[in-house]
Amino acid sequence: MKHAIALVLALLTANTVRAAQPAGPTPQAVDATVREAIARYRLPGIAVGVIEDGKVTFARGYGETVHGSGDPVTDRTLFKIASNSKAMTASLLARLVQQGKLQWDDPVVKHLHAFAMHDPWVTAHMTVSDLLVHNSGLPEGGGDLMLWPEPNLFTRDDIVRGLRHIKPAYGFRAGYAYDNLLYVVAGQVAAAAGGASYEELVRREVFEPLGLSGCRVGEFALKDAGSVAQPHGRDGDRIVTTRGDAAIVPAIASAPAGGIRCTLDDMLAWARNWLAPSDAQKAWLGDAQRAELWKARTPMPISRLKRQWDGTHYYAYAYGFRLADVDGQWTVSHTGTLGGMYSMMMLLPDRRSGFVFMINGDGGSARTVLGEALLKLFTSPDTSKGVASYADDLERPATPASSATPAPALPDIAKRTPVRPAELRDWLGVWRDPWFGEVRLCAVGDAVEWRSAKSPKMHGRIGRLEGRYLLVWDDEAVDENAWLTFAGQGAARALRMAKFDPDGDFSSDYEDLAFSRERDCD
Repeated sequence: MKHAIALVLALLTANTVRAAQPAGPTPQAVDATVREAIARYRLPGIAVGVIEDGKVTFARGYGETVHGSGDPVTDRTLFKIASNSKAMTASLLARLVQQGKLQWDDPVVKHLHAFAMHDPWVTAHMTVSDLLVHNSGLPEGGGDLMLWPEPNLFTRDDIVRGLRHIKPAYGFRAGYAYDNLLYVVAGQVAAAAGGASYEELVRREVFEPLGLSGCRVGEFALKDAGSVAQPHGRDGDRIVTTRGDAAIVPAIASAPAGGIRCTLDDMLAWARNWLAPSDAQKAWLGDAQRAELWKARTPMPISRLKRQWDGTHYYAYAYGFRLADVDGQWTVSHTGTLGGMYSMMMLLPDRRSGFVFMINGDGGSARTVLGEALLKLFTSPDTSKGVASYADDLERPATPASSATPAPALPDIAKRTPVRPAELRDWLGVWRDPWFGEVRLCAVGDAVEWRSAKSPKMHGRIGRLEGRYLLVWDDEAVDENAWLTFAGQGAARALRMAKFDPDGDFSSDYEDLAFSRERDCD
């Protein structure tokens, strides 16, 4: 009898919660919210889609694939989805588990004999599961310079070999720090277990069975891809194309972590597979593996704004997805960031609803604000603060104290002075870092150039600014300039680097590099 009463109460409570949920947003409300974000952040282009109760209720492109071109963004425009690729990589592994080709608790070395972390004990005990949940001990973004800027010459085998040289920032399984390299390793595990390249497996095991016909991974010809959004940045007040695609888009080592491209139509089909799977989709991936993908694995820090805006009490990483409560409702999501491209997929599984959008501009703040404003249309429209207010909150210092003591302004790069070869004669030469490889610090005319052997976009000139050596990159595709520090004498000479902006993109992980001098310049 007790169990029967408890069951009735549980059902009544669930029904009450469902009844209390607000109705989904109207197309007019979605459109107005998107247009307000576009205006606030001057976005060159964006594609937005909404699903309610398993059905697509809104799908629209805004702006242009290339700013000023007149070529419109549509629901068939291809965007880089960046780290939203991680859920596809995790799903590929789940497919292989379902097929009996690997297990989540398999040691990585069972499939990749060359795999090694800095600590031999961690090497022996790291499992396939550990690759996906950001608790390995690697520093945040550790080794990302082997992935970006792209394209570069680092292979996935280089990445597997390089991991052993990256020192941990904390204990194995002892905390959360976002990384990309282990998703590349996960792609190599999939290739070893599946008997084909990562790209072939993703096409065969994910794209084809789910009908994601517009998604691309690996090399392709730009002319064959139809409408393709190009990334944009800012040059002062101007919106400019940056990191544009070549005629042949190359395969990239980072694909399992963030190298897949999809259209809005594809991303809506991908989202519907999770929210309202058909019988065929449930056969593609059964309930057991779907549940594995959405189990909370690693607790994540909850930001001040998530607590303030959403009343969030838990936030955790699963296999390629993030889990959180928002206004008392369960959400499953991820974002993507990749050099002038930003994306978000937000699912509310209990409502079979959610949204996706992709931006081809300088849209980090825009993604945060638009994502919050659209989410509130589902979870709490009556208390939504709207785009303008969320944007103001994001720009406001966290505390009155921080307002009174702002962070010191960065030095003016334009005031740097060139460094002549004679000034650095004791430091010129070929240098090597154990995982990043060889760089040349050599005279070029009356200047000193820094040039990477395996990352061709990473070349620049050395200058002096406020008594320090500053490396300013020639190529706009390299996100963060770097301070250089020289120390030691003779064979003990060392070169270290640090981000010019201490708060800059964590993927510019210069602080993890430790160069030793190998020989003179040729």
